[in-house]
Amino acid sequence: MSSSMGRFNIDDILAQLGAPDPNAPIERVPQRTPVAASPTPAVVDAAASAPTRALNLSPTPIPVVNDPRGVRQPLDTQWPAPAERVAVTTPTFTPMPPAAPSVSRTDHDGFSDLYVPDDDAQHPVGDLDAILVERGIASAEQVLSVQRLQKQAPGRRVSELYKDQGVDEHQVQSVVAELARMPFERIDPKVAGSVDRATLSKLTVDFCRTSLVLPLRHEGNRLVVATASPDDVFLLDEVKRRLSIAGARHVLASSSDILGALQHLDESRAHASADDIDIDAILNGVEEDEVEVEAEDVNERDIEAEAESSPVVRYVNHIIQTALREGASDIHIEPDEKTLKVRFRIDGVLFEMMSPPKKMHAALTSRIKIMSNLDIAERRLPQDGRIRATVLGRKLDLRVSTIPTPKGEKTVMRILDSRSISVSLDELGFSEDAYTVWKKQIDQPHGILLVTGPTGSGKTTTLYSSIRQMDTRRMNISTVEDPIEYNLSGITQIQTHEKIGMTFARALKALLRQDPDVVMLGEIRDAETAATAIQAALTGHLVLSTLHTNDAPSSITRMINMGVESFLVGAALNGVLAQRLVRKICPKCVVDREVPEDIRDYVLMHGIDSPTMRIGAGCDACRQTGYAGRLGLYELLVLDDFLRDKIAGNPNVVEFRRLCVERGMTTLREDGFAKVKAGKTTIEEVLSATEATI
Repeated sequence: MSSSMGRFNIDDILAQLGAPDPNAPIERVPQRTPVAASPTPAVVDAAASAPTRALNLSPTPIPVVNDPRGVRQPLDTQWPAPAERVAVTTPTFTPMPPAAPSVSRTDHDGFSDLYVPDDDAQHPVGDLDAILVERGIASAEQVLSVQRLQKQAPGRRVSELYKDQGVDEHQVQSVVAELARMPFERIDPKVAGSVDRATLSKLTVDFCRTSLVLPLRHEGNRLVVATASPDDVFLLDEVKRRLSIAGARHVLASSSDILGALQHLDESRAHASADDIDIDAILNGVEEDEVEVEAEDVNERDIEAEAESSPVVRYVNHIIQTALREGASDIHIEPDEKTLKVRFRIDGVLFEMMSPPKKMHAALTSRIKIMSNLDIAERRLPQDGRIRATVLGRKLDLRVSTIPTPKGEKTVMRILDSRSISVSLDELGFSEDAYTVWKKQIDQPHGILLVTGPTGSGKTTTLYSSIRQMDTRRMNISTVEDPIEYNLSGITQIQTHEKIGMTFARALKALLRQDPDVVMLGEIRDAETAATAIQAALTGHLVLSTLHTNDAPSSITRMINMGVESFLVGAALNGVLAQRLVRKICPKCVVDREVPEDIRDYVLMHGIDSPTMRIGAGCDACRQTGYAGRLGLYELLVLDDFLRDKIAGNPNVVEFRRLCVERGMTTLREDGFAKVKAGKTTIEEVLSATEATI
């Protein structure tokens, strides 16, 4: 190359590199077809040849030319790649492979709707877990727990796993968004315009809840969609397909924000609908149209599937769904002179949750009667019914009771959730000693075990949990109930019908001819049932049942007062478990407080010598009550020969209770104070629950 050249001459450079003349005619050869051999230049395999005198081109910089697209490209990309076998002249060389063209993601059709950050943006580099620990969002122990859970449940979102470990989900999602190089947004549905409600109605709430997606707003001709997954491109495509739109982009949000916004919008829509209801029109529709439709399927209800029907139906569905989310055991719909109250019983305490317009009362009551197959025209007599429903994906039974009052019919629905009996015995609140003794008792081959306490004290849950501990594959277990509250797999359950003579005693006698190992009676109500239960226990069967007494020793007197001979009671009875339910201290707002001076001596007498005790300060999670959930207090009486002899003499209940305590029985109050000392509940709860057992 001449040194006097002021600029590169491309033709000269190409000639020196051995490239063919671009102006010469080129014979096009199909791909994978070898070039015909020519006698003049030798045909050499460029990749396989190893010439002894090859040019060393490494010091020579590859010239750069201006690309017509405005991008400076290496020179060798301006020409097609060499064929597999090329005819060359000496000297031979191995050309460099062509550089891959640089394509911007925003210019590619397949990524036109993805968020692409600025190249100059600062993003964290590294592992999510390491960043969370470095920023103090999660501890090393929490990270290890999440990593273990990821192996067990690989399909779950990492933010949800961290949330289960007590880590702020929003902070985790924020870091995930940074690593994914996409925006992160918090969603407040109370702020006007935070959610595109018109678009939401087109997508449907069910789809958004299932897919964890939420339409937020339009930016020009593009829809901004919040999702909980940073890499779900197919979800964005599905949103565009459902809405028949071309432009959309997604931002990251937490699943709790998305679900919370959907729930808030559901509640707002239900309240808004309730304000504009024509009661007469709705009642006419109920009588003429809805009754006939509902009668086709009165046993199974899918409440969520009816969410788009009339306002009254939606409002009743909203009440039941909210009660389930709040963990309520009962729903009270109570009319007053000018108002209507909806109250939920949560952890044994009633809370006023809603105040729908009074004009909705008749319509709400009629709707509930239709669902429970009751007579909507009968408003003068009490009625009892039952609803079987699927709510939020869970199968429930609701026992319905209506009663007339001067201000209108009052309706109470008890929620029977099968999940409440799926807990094991060790989760009910037994002390270690009581748990061991009770387990031994339910393993006995025969005898009677009684669970006593007032209504709502958890007796049924204890019995069901005890039965679930037994081996149903090797035993014949049967129950007699009125009504059957929960369906149990592998167990024969019998419903009593007093009107046709199917009493507890008659059902039990029939069961004894069915070769049972264990029989559970819902309740011993009369002398005939008590005598039949005694006979079953003495003939080699284990019988579990309930009584309504205040403490364990009183159940012996109650059985004798029913007319059972005292010596038979002592011979057949193995043990009695009295119980109460108390609220647990909320773990999210637990604090230590000084023991009040006026009760310091009293608690010291019961073994609490600490100057402080734990209480719940109150937070949003526990509705500012300081309590969340419940646990049991237990008084377990196990009979021995000494106590059996005393029972045969029909003892005074006070004297018999004293003897039981002397023989080692832990009372309800003593068990309660042990749980106060352990920081599980409060003195106020224990004193309230055990007042009648002093």
